[in-house]
Amino acid sequence: MMSHVFTTRRGGLSDLPFDSLNLALHVGDDALTVAKNRALVQTPPAIFMNQVHGDTVVVIDGATTLEITADAIITQERNIALSVMVADCIPLLLWDEKESTVGAVHVGRRGLVHAIAAKTVLLMKELGAGNLRGVMGPSICGSCYEVGEDIFEEVVATYPEAASRSHSGKFALDLPKALEVELINHGVAIERTNICTCEDANYFSYRRNAITGRQAGFIWLT
Repeated sequence: MMSHVFTTRRGGLSDLPFDSLNLALHVGDDALTVAKNRALVQTPPAIFMNQVHGDTVVVIDGATTLEITADAIITQERNIALSVMVADCIPLLLWDEKESTVGAVHVGRRGLVHAIAAKTVLLMKELGAGNLRGVMGPSICGSCYEVGEDIFEEVVATYPEAASRSHSGKFALDLPKALEVELINHGVAIERTNICTCEDANYFSYRRNAITGRQAGFIWLT
């Protein structure tokens, strides 16, 4: 059986500016408080990635340490939660129809360009997963993710679906739309929450508040 959850910033113990359910240790929050926040999320023991906006995908087995450097993780183990932390990037959770394989992927602008999601899908298929499904959690929308023209052109050259304009009419990127198209092209039945982290104060947003916490998506097999 597969279960998954996306957290908000509500219901934790952290003080400003990490109030309150910050799950990240690297943002400057008190480590003991973060540990207590993580314990508040009702999941099996969780793997937390050291996310570096790269293209490394790691397959988790029972011997894996609880924190690794990667931007995507996959497992077929039971009772291990995979997590992906974000504050505007896309938390992508993947599973197969038989609920025998799950994955968690951190997809930001660089992750999209590195095709981190596609690489994760292909590796899951190599492991025997078929008829993949996925859900994109809350992330920054195409009207809020304003970028310079050089970055816009770099991304749109490969992902034309990412082209967008900000609320003020400037260059912007719609990463969820581009990722949705990529996943569909790889045969993944994908759902979107369509919640913008920059617009919704229930979520941490790096674009809105540079010093802030991280919410997360979790997925696991039981």
